[in-house]
Formats: sequence, C-alpha cells, structure tokens
Amino acid sequence: MAEITVVNVVASASIGKELMLQDIAFQLEGAEYDQDRFPGLIYKLKEPKTAVLIFRSGKVVCTGARSIPNVHVAINKVVAKLRKLKMPVHDEPDIVIQNIVATTNLESTLNLIQIAMSLGFENVEYEPEAFPGLVYRMADPKVVLLLFGSGKMVCVGAREVNDIKNAVRNIKHELRTAGLLRED
Repeated sequence: MAEITVVNVVASASIGKELMLQDIAFQLEGAEYDQDRFPGLIYKLKEPKTAVLIFRSGKVVCTGARSIPNVHVAINKVVAKLRKLKMPVHDEPDIVIQNIVATTNLESTLNLIQIAMSLGFENVEYEPEAFPGLVYRMADPKVVLLLFGSGKMVCVGAREVNDIKNAVRNIKHELRTAGLLRED
C-alpha cells in the first residue's frame, strides 16, 4: 500500500451555549476577532498547529490538524482556556470529523486522458487548460480524488482514515484493471 499522508483534518464541535466573542477576544491572548470581516473568532494554536474558529453560537471548527487525535487535543485545549475565562463551555464537546485531506503517490505516471475515458465522464472532470489534474468523484467510499500525471494523488472529503485507504485501494484496482497503472 502506498504511503498516505494526512495533510488536513477539519472537524466541528459544539462547545457551549452562546459565547461573547468580544469578551473572549479581549481575554484570550492571540485571539483574532473582527466581526466586520468574519463572524467568528480565530484562535491559532502552536501545538498542535491548528486554527480553531469559534462562533457566537458555541460552535467551533478546527482546521489544520494532521491527525484526528490532534483535532481532539486542539479543541480540548481551547475548551480548557475558555473554561479558565469562565465561559459557559461543555466538559466533553461532541467532535465530528467533517473532512480529511490526504496525499499519496501511485508511483506510476498517469495518462489522464485515458483515465478520464476509462472511469466514465459522469464521475470525472478533466479540463487540463483550467486545472492540471483529473477530478474523480468516487462513489464508494464517497470521496473526491485529484489525480495528476506525475502519479501524485490528493483525496478530499473522507471522514475516516479508512475511507482514504479504501479509496487508494479502489482507484489502484480500477486503474490496473483498465491497464492504466503498472503493477507494483
């Protein structure tokens, strides 16, 4: 199996009731809040390196994590900091993974025109004048794959790491079956 590198995990959570973002911005060192530019407060963590967007509704979005455990660490750190500021936050936020982005290398150059014809035009977008990669909307698992002529691939839209592993296995099988990927 090709090495898969998770490059971004996006997750959401509900951490509390209505939050006063202006108050948090004044008290939380490093917080950025400009309600005219963006409706949420932006709080960047150095470890794990993430950005947590905090909204008045008590919802948060964590982005930039390199793993699911790092998402939990980041959100729990923010909750602990808000609790110290006496903000109304939950003890155990319910964290939902929204999107995992990963990269891999299929270790073979790809003929994207042949792949587009093989995979079927209803699931493929390939316009090399606009974007150098082929966009393939895989049905099972339900993810989007960006394939490049170099053999590099990006997987977007997974909610579990296993979805990415299955997508890599499935695309390799489809391409091998069509004679478009050399054997390892």
